[in-house]
Amino acid sequence: MCLLQSIKATQVVDVIASYATPQKRQQAIMDGTEKAVLVLPPDFQRRIAKQQVLGQWLVDGSDALISSTIMQLQKMPLTKVIPQRKVQLNNFEVTLYFNPERRSVINMILGLLGGILTMTMILFTSVAIVRKREQGNLELLITTPIQPLELMLAQITPYIFLGILLFIVASLTLGLVISTKASTQLQAMQMTIFILLSSILLSGFMFPYEGMPVVAQWIAEVLPPTHFIRIIRGIVLRGADLVDLWRDILWLIIFTIFGLIVASIRFKKTFD
Repeated sequence: MCLLQSIKATQVVDVIASYATPQKRQQAIMDGTEKAVLVLPPDFQRRIAKQQVLGQWLVDGSDALISSTIMQLQKMPLTKVIPQRKVQLNNFEVTLYFNPERRSVINMILGLLGGILTMTMILFTSVAIVRKREQGNLELLITTPIQPLELMLAQITPYIFLGILLFIVASLTLGLVISTKASTQLQAMQMTIFILLSSILLSGFMFPYEGMPVVAQWIAEVLPPTHFIRIIRGIVLRGADLVDLWRDILWLIIFTIFGLIVASIRFKKTFD
């Protein structure tokens, strides 16, 4: 359809699926599978002739950036595909789910929560082993019979109950990996800041995830804050339960296990 081609030409949205029934369209928004769905009614040609609204956008309002972008498509020019269409008319209605008032403060608070937790959790553990090495206390740990994996678990246990459990464990694990790589506390802090900035820019907090280049999306999928923001937005704004968010929860679990294994392998109980 020429209308869909014109919408895709704006490079604002990408048509990736079609739904036969209104229930499936709404469910796609509720599940977070789609950020926006365009509904074209059966009397589409009649609406063109009578200069009426052509269709309706169903939008996940939990992401203020996406909802604002879709709102701009209400009066997109369609004179090239529909010559008789008046320019000043609203071509589409927009229905916002979960955040109809478009309160950006909610998204800001949730994003800042993820950023603050990322910074503090990674920083705590990224300097844990390094600090012990610099202070000369690492020798005491090396002479104990505990295994590297047990030591890694012992380093993150005191911080686990400071906030959202699964995300904190993943962030603490990432800090441990940094701790085994850095040789000084300054290096650990620098690496933490690098990870923090990457997380803020790529997690979907500042920029829409779907609008980023594919390579950036791949990097974002690796970082725990990306999945944390999806989970927290789903719970707070969409009322989603853990079953609906199983993909992001599963990734945080896999990330934590993999990070603990890497940190345990890199930590050597030797004086070198």
